[in-house]
Amino acid sequence: QVQLVESGGGSVQAGGSLRLSCAASGTTYCRSDMSWYRQAPGKEREFVSAIVSDGSTRYADSVKGRFTISQDNAKNTVYLQMNSLKPEDTAMYYCKTDPPSYGGNWCGDNWGQGTQVTVSS
Repeated sequence: QVQLVESGGGSVQAGGSLRLSCAASGTTYCRSDMSWYRQAPGKEREFVSAIVSDGSTRYADSVKGRFTISQDNAKNTVYLQMNSLKPEDTAMYYCKTDPPSYGGNWCGDNWGQGTQVTVSS
């Protein structure tokens, strides 16, 4: 079965950088676009970024210019490079699978367990 494991979270000061990784397994015979979401305590989970098979990306307005999503298909890993971090970026970050934009057998709706990012002022 598909499994997603996030890593790279931690505590940093405002203005710092962090790179999150999402390693996928069990995806040999299926396809998926990938995305990142985050959820702060007491708030709804919100979209952060997404990447599709052709390499195109999209970002939430709140992170544009600061975050960069990328993928390494050979390693079945998606990354989220976060620069110029702000206290409001503090949240649990999750990666998830999305229906493949260009067709194929979808891996199904899967979420990782999340990795905590804390940004102090």
